[in-house]
Amino acid sequence: MSLDPRLLEILACPQDKGPLSYREADNVLVNERKGIAYRIDDGVPVLLAEEAMEWSNDCQGEN
Repeated sequence: MSLDPRLLEILACPQDKGPLSYREADNVLVNERKGIAYRIDDGVPVLLAEEAMEWSNDCQGEN
């Protein structure tokens, strides 16, 4: 499931208020500046700071 590009334009990381990158294959929104990702549940981004996962470029494609 992909996210609406208009939604991606307005979403921001709750920790640093910066933009997020969508990783469709992993179904996450990534903040590369902080090395964290937020999951997407049933098309709804879970943008809670306490729910953030560690993320690195090495994480791509892993489940």
